[in-house]
Amino acid sequence: MAEFKKKYRTTPKFRTFIVWICTVLISLILIIAANKIVTKDLNILHAEDAYAEKAKITSIENTESSSYSLSEDVEYQDDRLYFKARILTGEFKGQEVLGAQTSDNYTLDPDQPLSVGDKVILYNYGAKEGEADWVFGGFYRLDGMIRLGLLFCAALLFFGHWKGLNTLISLAFTCMAVFMVFVPSVLAGYNVYVMTCLTCVYVIIMTLLITSGATEKALTTILGCTFGVAVAAILELFLEHALRLTGIIDEHSIYLGYLDSGVVIDLKSLIFGMIVIGAMGAVMDVAMDISSALHELHYRAPDLTFRELYQSGITIGRDVMGTMANTLVLAYIGSSLCTILLLITYSSSLRELLNRENIIVELMQALIGSSAILLTMPLTSAICSFLYTNKSFLKLEKNAQDPSNDFDPDAPVTVLEPEHKSIIPKDPFTVLKKTDLLKSKKKKDSSAFNGYYYEGQKQDEEK
Repeated sequence: MAEFKKKYRTTPKFRTFIVWICTVLISLILIIAANKIVTKDLNILHAEDAYAEKAKITSIENTESSSYSLSEDVEYQDDRLYFKARILTGEFKGQEVLGAQTSDNYTLDPDQPLSVGDKVILYNYGAKEGEADWVFGGFYRLDGMIRLGLLFCAALLFFGHWKGLNTLISLAFTCMAVFMVFVPSVLAGYNVYVMTCLTCVYVIIMTLLITSGATEKALTTILGCTFGVAVAAILELFLEHALRLTGIIDEHSIYLGYLDSGVVIDLKSLIFGMIVIGAMGAVMDVAMDISSALHELHYRAPDLTFRELYQSGITIGRDVMGTMANTLVLAYIGSSLCTILLLITYSSSLRELLNRENIIVELMQALIGSSAILLTMPLTSAICSFLYTNKSFLKLEKNAQDPSNDFDPDAPVTVLEPEHKSIIPKDPFTVLKKTDLLKSKKKKDSSAFNGYYYEGQKQDEEK
């Protein structure tokens, strides 16, 4: 037992594994407990007297058409295609039912014609559609998305190995936090502002501990990301009051006000959740980029000072900021492209278009997210520079990088003194130079680094 403790209990790999196991278990327990709390009195995904089942078309029956005049020049035509299908899910599984697909001459993009073997979604609302009890609701597309998701997971594991596995686990916990806790809590009437902040804190800590472990890199990223999310939340609260937002940004917002659950949802708080959760992903990306880059830079060039490392972080952050700002703007434009096209068509002026609340909210998402990224840069760089150049953290980092499974914490640790020369230059961007003197040497000197030297090395050799 003593030998086991000495060999495994104190190794960095073993400690990392313990942290990973504890993080996964605690994250799972928190998700299950929170889900039970927020869904205690909530009834969702259980519509009464309505069924939506997956089915497979077994035969095409007949087509009925009817038409009537709406006016002298307008004629309405209604077509109804009957088919038989076998139910594949639910309590009607295995039964063959009669279904109907309806279409008319006013539908701009009608459904594609059905054929035998197609998998579809059928609805049954308790009322007949002509002679059929089931109504065609659309082609079943989930199978294709599952295949694409599996392909994505395989590619992530192939290229990322264990990092890819950790990414998949953290992504699963993130989705569970949003759809099993945050969304039900909103429908149950919980405070959206509080639940948004709790969700962000959970996702940030869980993701970084699973993907990076309990390291200085994870700590600096957590601190920088938390600060960026706090900036986004403060800006949203200020603009929400200053711009006098109502929360009614589309027809979906209006429908939320007519839910028969008896819960009144604060529509303005939903804007807060949209913006803060949306900004969290971009801020986390930037914080990790800077933290990881400075961590690797300091590991390769340990002689860098706080100021030099901080300036490198700012330089890296500027490059990341330019692309991430575009990413946010393009993502929000792409997600609401149809709405933008419709509003442009029916707006009388650009001033009216930009003053609409749904457009204002889209602009707020892009600007607040970009501002959070901008302010995350210097803080993350400062935290990384302080921790990475701190001697106590440096010693911890050297121990963590030890690949040996037999690491003994009681063994003496050799600390490099300032006068010891390093093959890494003080300025990592110093250009390597080649001299005629080293070219003339028949025997290669290992200290010359394959014929290259850094500024100052030649003077040391001559001495």
